[in-house]
Amino acid sequence: MRNPVVEEDLSAILAAPLDWSRLEGATIVVTGAAGFLPAYMVETVLARNERAGGRPSRVVGFVRNLDRARERFRAYANRDDLCLIKHDVTIAPPDIGGVDFIVHAASQASPVYYRTDPIGTILANTLGTEHMLRLAQKTRATGLLFFSSGDVYGPLPARTPTGERDYGPVDCLDVRSCYGESKRLGENLCIAFHDQHGVPATIVRPFHTYGPGMRLDDGRVFADFVRDVVHHRPIVLKSDGSATRAFCYLSDATVGFFTALLEGKPGEAYNIGNDEGELSMANLAHLLVELFPDRKLTVVRQQRSSDDPYVPSRLMRSCPNISLARSLGWRPVVNPSTGFFRTVRSFE
Repeated sequence: MRNPVVEEDLSAILAAPLDWSRLEGATIVVTGAAGFLPAYMVETVLARNERAGGRPSRVVGFVRNLDRARERFRAYANRDDLCLIKHDVTIAPPDIGGVDFIVHAASQASPVYYRTDPIGTILANTLGTEHMLRLAQKTRATGLLFFSSGDVYGPLPARTPTGERDYGPVDCLDVRSCYGESKRLGENLCIAFHDQHGVPATIVRPFHTYGPGMRLDDGRVFADFVRDVVHHRPIVLKSDGSATRAFCYLSDATVGFFTALLEGKPGEAYNIGNDEGELSMANLAHLLVELFPDRKLTVVRQQRSSDDPYVPSRLMRSCPNISLARSLGWRPVVNPSTGFFRTVRSFE
């Protein structure tokens, strides 16, 4: 049985005015299927199968940890429309027959990995992307969606709010660049395969997304804050709190991803984020205190320890220009107050 918050989110996603019929009877490969962002896409397809007539879609999910994936999708156990396969995307995929859509989202997105496993971070975004593009070419897939990141703009984007052509410098001698640089190359691989082989690859660049199912131990500041609230303990702020991020709730982002997949232009990239959800870290911490007054939460400041594996970003402000995605008919509708309240409730 699905979490009530998730059930409401899936209804909201499926109410979006998209041509969902394009998924009817389709085989959809999703890499990193149990990850925070792609898992909601998987659940959306499975929920649509329950509600729509016609031939159901089939999801083939490539995952690194099969036990964790089965736990993530325990509400869908023993269903014929979900097949989970243990597979490392840096290795050529097994033969699974015909494929209609590919969502390549396998990636180490947590800043913790940028220091502990930068090589693995790079390979999933580059070699893994090549394997998925070749699979799309081989099977003549209708569409491929590559999950890139706002990190491609670098720590000093040309302008903020940042549009799809507002690139800034990336220091390739900084280990933290393993993520942004490899996402850049993954994008260029998509463009190269589209140009040379006609592979219908479309790119999304998610900005700071939060919601049900996000890992509360991945080291990102807003995830730490939610974990503190869930455990009824003081919210720990490990900086001066002045850095700002534009926060997008997961159901909004998921509609954006499907919009790019079903309505987007191959060879194009789309920012997916909430340009009206920008908050400083300090303001987010205090917002969470206000949302749950019965818990009598406080905000405390604490220095990061020298052995903390988290690699802080030098980016002081991150906010997307989403006019290109808006031109496809997408727009975020959930504000941070509603979204973070729903997020905390989904963990309880």
